[in-house]
Amino acid sequence: MTPRRSILSAGLAALSAATLAAAALAPSPARAQGAWPAKPVKLVVPYPPGGPTDIVARLVGQRLAERLKQPFVIENRAGAGGNIGAEAAAKAPADGYTLLIGTTAHAINPSLFPNLGYDIRKDFAPVALLTQIPLVLVVPASSPASTVADVVAMAKAKGGALPYGSSGNGQSTHLAAEMFATMAGAPMTHVPYKGSAPALVDLAGGQVALMFDTMLSAMPQVKAGRLKAIAVTSAVRAPSAPELPTVAQTPGMPGLAGYEATAWNGLFAPAGTPPDVLAALAKAVAEVLAEPQTRQRFAADGAIVGAGTPAAFDAYVAKEIETWRAVVQRANVKVD
Repeated sequence: MTPRRSILSAGLAALSAATLAAAALAPSPARAQGAWPAKPVKLVVPYPPGGPTDIVARLVGQRLAERLKQPFVIENRAGAGGNIGAEAAAKAPADGYTLLIGTTAHAINPSLFPNLGYDIRKDFAPVALLTQIPLVLVVPASSPASTVADVVAMAKAKGGALPYGSSGNGQSTHLAAEMFATMAGAPMTHVPYKGSAPALVDLAGGQVALMFDTMLSAMPQVKAGRLKAIAVTSAVRAPSAPELPTVAQTPGMPGLAGYEATAWNGLFAPAGTPPDVLAALAKAVAEVLAEPQTRQRFAADGAIVGAGTPAAFDAYVAKEIETWRAVVQRANVKVD
C-alpha cells in the first residue's frame, strides 16, 4: 500500500469512527421532535360543557396552557356515563397529546357495566387528583322543602314516584341519591341526564323535584336564586357554605347517620405515555394546583384542591372502586 493510500485509509477510518460516535450521541427520533409539549394538547371531558368536570378542566387547562406555552384544547365527548370519552382517550396515541379528565364515575362504572371498552386502572396512567367536591342536595327555588326531613316526607308521600335528576346513570350524582333513598327508606324515581348542566336547567324549571349535584356547578345556581340548597353530602359542613347542615346531621333521621358522598376529578394519560412526559405533566399540574388563584377559585365553590403524587392518586382510585362497588351492590343499582 502506498503512503498516499495509507493516509487516505486512515482518514476514512477516522471519519467513520467520528460519524459513529456522533450517531451514538445524537438524540433518538422521538427526542428530535422536541420537548413535550411541542403542539396543542387535547383534554377529553366525558361530559357536556358547563358541568362540574368541564369547569375543572377549563380552569386547569387554561393554567397549564399559560405555564407550558401550548394550548390545552377541551373536547367534550359526552355519553354513556362518561364511558364514551374515556374509551376514546384510552385508544388515543400514548404521546402526551390526549389526556382524560376522569371522575368518580370511572371508579363506579366497573361495577355497573360488564363490558367496558376500557379499564381505568390498566389503560390509563394516573397523573393527579385535581379536586374533591362535596355534593349538595338542591331543589327548585319554589319548592316547599327547606330541610332534609321535608325532602324525605315528600318522597314518602309520592310513594316512590318523586322524580330526581342526575348527571347520568351510574354517576356519583345518581348513586348519592340512591344511597340517600335507601338509608332514609324513601324510594324515588331516577331521571338521568347527559351531564349536570341540562339536569340543573330542568331542576330550576321544576321538571324534577331535587338533585344531588356538586357544589362547583350547583352553588352558582343557588346564588343566582334559581335553586335552594338543603344540605351537603360530606361528613362535615363545607367551609364555603357553613350554613348548610350535612345530610347525616338531619334530626330524627337515624337511618341517615353516617351518610357521606363526594365527587372527584382527576387527570389521566393513556397507558404507555413516556415517563418523562408524565413527569413533566405531573410537575406542571402540581404547580398549577399550588397557585393561590387556583385554590381560591375552587374553594369559592366548595371544591377541595387535590394534591399528592401519581402513585397516591392511583391508590386513591383503587380504593374508590371498592367503595362504590359496595354502594352499587347495597342499593342494587342497575343501568340500561
